[in-house]
Amino acid sequence: MNEPLLHEGLNLLLYGMGTVIIFLTVLVAVTVLMSALITRFSAADDNFASVSTSPVPSEVDDRVQEIIQQAINQHRRR
Repeated sequence: MNEPLLHEGLNLLLYGMGTVIIFLTVLVAVTVLMSALITRFSAADDNFASVSTSPVPSEVDDRVQEIIQQAINQHRRR
């Protein structure tokens, strides 16, 4: 067999696999770092939970209820 061809194939294999391993290692490291940063800074934001200041109506207006019922009936007729 052709010895230089096998040598080049082995080099290509090692460089390719090495590149993939390095890329995946960097990807995992960056993901772990981002997770740590998000966990650190999201804990500080938990104190500022959004509170709705607008009152929520406890009952639906009769006109709105009739419109909703008509929409449901129209949908069921399809």
